[in-house]
Amino acid sequence: MTKKERWGLIAFIILIIASILVTTEPWKRSTAEMRGALEPEAPPTIAIKWIDLALGYPLAHTGDTILTYTGFHLAYNEQFEQAAWVAYVLTRDEIESGTIERTNNFRSDTSIASGSASPADYRRSGFDRGHLAPAGDMKWDHLAMSQSFLMSNMSPQRPSFNRGIWRKLETKVRNWAMEKDSIYVITGPLFSPGDSLIGENGVGVPGHYFKVLVDLSPPDHDMIAFLLPNSGSSEDLIQFAITVDSLEQLTGYDFFSVAPDQEMIEWLEQRIEPGNWN
Repeated sequence: MTKKERWGLIAFIILIIASILVTTEPWKRSTAEMRGALEPEAPPTIAIKWIDLALGYPLAHTGDTILTYTGFHLAYNEQFEQAAWVAYVLTRDEIESGTIERTNNFRSDTSIASGSASPADYRRSGFDRGHLAPAGDMKWDHLAMSQSFLMSNMSPQRPSFNRGIWRKLETKVRNWAMEKDSIYVITGPLFSPGDSLIGENGVGVPGHYFKVLVDLSPPDHDMIAFLLPNSGSSEDLIQFAITVDSLEQLTGYDFFSVAPDQEMIEWLEQRIEPGNWN
């Protein structure tokens, strides 16, 4: 066989192999199989009910006094003379029916046996009396609005924070409640060893604030958390979004620990889908 004939035979063999590959496309099957192996499992079927979360207070400081008001639940932290957290459900109906005017009747909370902070603690401090449960979320009821101005619901916030990015987040929460029908909201301060105190009662000035949001509307549920420093910022809110699981590690809280289906809750706590929150 001449050299030319050998090369012709090789070319013919290559052509036959190429024809087989085109017909069977084994690499496509392999890629598809690999893609299927790498893709995460489909989200589990989740059905979250408010009743399942209502008593699922963030577990951390067992000495905090738990109080129930018309529009929100509150855990009072005696050490820092303010709420450790507030929790409530915000619904589309509450927002649409909300016509109550802001009262601005800041006052001490007589429900705190040892005495709460007072408006005087903030005087000439340079800090705003920042709501944890916003007055804007309580416009659906006179008593709910009034109780939102109890000093137990106030926390020292820098004006650039309270009137800036924090107000922006509060407004977004109301927009999300309108869009999603109902949202479970948990808000609280986060302290560091170097944080200062103000007033005669020694009200702690938090270095950060957190907010946890749970979309309660079926069929799709979701969670997201925000952690913001107590300072003004022009950053987009999504820059401060973190998973609930990450927030638990930072704060020491255990959110939703009494929910019946912990596997589903943990799945939600470990993920973050900013696109679901516009």
